[in-house]
Amino acid sequence: MSNPLAMPQLIDANGLQFGYHTLGDGPLVLFLHGFPDTAKAWDHVLAPTAEAGFRAVAVYMRGYSPTSIPTKDTTTEDLATDVLSLVDAFGADRATIVGHDWGAAAAYGATAMDPSKIDRLITVALPHPAGFRPSALDLWRARHFLTFKRKSAPSKFVADDFAGLRKIYKRWSPEWEVTEHELADIKRCLSNPASLHAIFGYYRALERKTSDLMRKRIEAPTTAFAGRSDGAVPLQAFTEAASRFFGSYEVIEMPGGHFPHREDPDVFVERLIGVLAA
Repeated sequence: MSNPLAMPQLIDANGLQFGYHTLGDGPLVLFLHGFPDTAKAWDHVLAPTAEAGFRAVAVYMRGYSPTSIPTKDTTTEDLATDVLSLVDAFGADRATIVGHDWGAAAAYGATAMDPSKIDRLITVALPHPAGFRPSALDLWRARHFLTFKRKSAPSKFVADDFAGLRKIYKRWSPEWEVTEHELADIKRCLSNPASLHAIFGYYRALERKTSDLMRKRIEAPTTAFAGRSDGAVPLQAFTEAASRFFGSYEVIEMPGGHFPHREDPDVFVERLIGVLAA
């Protein structure tokens, strides 16, 4: 029997063609990956989500091959519109959104832009951007937001057989010995020069001031997964962000760092399914 997750399918949304993997039938649960990652990061999550009675869809974000390359650098508004357009494209009126890192930023933006389309918001490794005041140490942890804006950032990241890629995984998840197998799909994606340029365009488009969209409070019930040893985001930032939510807001602490859904997948899946079933 062929593996349904081996080859991505394609769907049109928001003027782009998105690659995706899907399993199951039922209410839509849309999984959005972060940086540096791809939709394959959710492979271990899709089957349990489908078995729990949902249609699980993991999307390659804009610019990440095989998804189309955008014609300009990507803003938070672009990402939010992508999410809402994908909900429509998959034939759903509403969806649960699960987003990691930049995928979480897209999920926050989409929920703020049109809360009527979001049943539940589940984020991983990114607190609400307007929810806390960073310390000097926090700013140092987040220095990549500045260094990745540089023209030379993409080429440096993939130089010396992707040394920059390995470095960022080690900095953000210091307890995780990431394997070459775990890195294979993002290395494939970063090997495409157009994708490499587009992916760093997320950072080039960032402005110092938080966008008006990302300042809006969130209406949907929200669960935030946070790694206890995340080298990019302090754990207390998630509790400080509670004021940004009108509805229910829960923080689930996880072992590991910035990639808790991959570092301890069995624990993550168990807790995720518990949230979806609530």
